Amino acid sequence: MDDDIITRRARPEDIPVLCDLLEDLFTIETDFAPDVEKQVKALSMLLTGPPDSSLVLVAVKEGKVVGMVFVQTLVSTAEGGKVGLVEDMIIDREFRRRGIGTLLLNHAVEWGRNRKLKRLQLLADRENTPAVDFYARNGWTTTKLGCLRMLLT
Repeated sequence: MDDDIITRRARPEDIPVLCDLLEDLFTIETDFAPDVEKQVKALSMLLTGPPDSSLVLVAVKEGKVVGMVFVQTLVSTAEGGKVGLVEDMIIDREFRRRGIGTLLLNHAVEWGRNRKLKRLQLLADRENTPAVDFYARNGWTTTKLGCLRMLLT
C-alpha cells in the first residue's frame, strides 16, 4: 500500500470530490444513477448528523481524496442491538489495488467495534465481481437474504 495515505473523517469541503466518486460508483451499480443534487443533500446530512450515528471516512493522498466509505447505524431486532450498514465504498480508479479499500474497510470495522455494534453489513451489486471478490478477501460472507426495495418518492 502507499505509505503516504491518510484516513480522516470527511469534511464539507470534500463534498464535490465525494460526489465524483459516487458518480463512478453509481455507474457501476445498476440499481442506482448519479444525481449530484441528491448526493450533495445526503452527504450534507451525513456530515452534520450526530457523530456516533454515522462515519464518513476518506482516504487522502497528497491532499487529494482518493477513496471513501460510509457507515450508518441501525437497530437490529435479530441482533438485539445496534448494527452498521456500509452504505457506499469506492476508490478512485487511478488508486485501486493499492490496499486503500482494505485500509478504509478496516477503519470502518474498528469504528463499529468501538461503538459495540453487533455486525456490519453491506449491499454489493452481484455483477460487480471485483467488489464481491474484494469483500470476500476481507472476511465478508454472503447471506441467504436478498435485497428488495420500494421507492417512495
